[in-house]
Amino acid sequence: MKRFAGLLLILALTLGLVACDSGSDNGAEIAQIIIAGGTIDDKSFNQGAWEGVVDFATEHDLTYKYYQSTEDTVDGFINAIDLAVKGGAKVIVTPGYVFEPAIFKAQDSYPDTKFILLDGTPQDGTYTDYRIEDNVCSVFYAEQQAGFLAGYASVKDGFRKLGFIGGMAVPAVKKYGYGYIQGAEYAARELGLQPGDIEVKYTYVGNFDASPENQTLAASWYQGGTEIIFSCGGPVGFSVMAAAEQADKKVIGVDSDQSSDSETVITSAVKMLRNSVYQMLDLYLKGQFPGGKSTVLDVKSDGVGLSMESSRFTTFSQGDYDKIYDRLVEDADGIASGILDDTDVDSADEIPVSIVTVQTIGE
Repeated sequence: MKRFAGLLLILALTLGLVACDSGSDNGAEIAQIIIAGGTIDDKSFNQGAWEGVVDFATEHDLTYKYYQSTEDTVDGFINAIDLAVKGGAKVIVTPGYVFEPAIFKAQDSYPDTKFILLDGTPQDGTYTDYRIEDNVCSVFYAEQQAGFLAGYASVKDGFRKLGFIGGMAVPAVKKYGYGYIQGAEYAARELGLQPGDIEVKYTYVGNFDASPENQTLAASWYQGGTEIIFSCGGPVGFSVMAAAEQADKKVIGVDSDQSSDSETVITSAVKMLRNSVYQMLDLYLKGQFPGGKSTVLDVKSDGVGLSMESSRFTTFSQGDYDKIYDRLVEDADGIASGILDDTDVDSADEIPVSIVTVQTIGE
């Protein structure tokens, strides 16, 4: 799966683990983050991954630093990885599918280095040759569950005209969107709503940019009656927030807590990046590195959820959230296993709903 732009964060987090002691040279560098076109304080994917590194390194008395890649190309990432390895990195964490081709090569070039690839699987750049060696752990997230929670909470909080604006139709974006529709349907059934009571406008803008065009699109939806938009496109979200501020409407953020970006953000569908990076590093340090396979983090592993601590819901409470979250964890009545993702249907139009009306635009 190609990484969602939640953000097409053209950056790589490299983290090497070497315990520091009084006899080490200059203090071993255990964590290096390689950035190309992003920052470690982007309040999104980069920052979440970096905070996991910082937490783990601090707790275990390990050193860390970051570098900036000179260019966001396979060669640029490989050069940065080379610098990290030469700097003492034992584990390299790269957040984003943009690093798939680089890790595909690096896993062979640096067999003694461990790689944690977030939201991606090593592939040769053509998406035809996928291979995960034992020194690579591929980590994915159950975005459809986070999307489900976002849709469910929106309807429970009283919203009836919803919107979904995705960046590109890559798997992670689609999973968020499909889950969003199904969560809205589930809440509508619980509330006893009638067919057509919930409307969802749905589209992909084809980019991950903050642009006048994307703001105009969101503004037109708000002017047409849409009350809340789930924005899954990285910087696209800033355009949606700007439109929401002008229209006095609401937004759902993505990947990490975006409540500080705008008062219009009532919650965010998040990947627990900080937790997942910490978990993978902890397994490495314990000699249990899950290499050679892909791991999907979901509600059962505290891998996805909503940012409730900073939420601005009117009626949807922490208790309401805990109840539906627990049902997903328990898979009560097949609620979690029944959520369709991008491998089950090809379009939002194909999701079987009876109360929610879905209007796809250019999908």
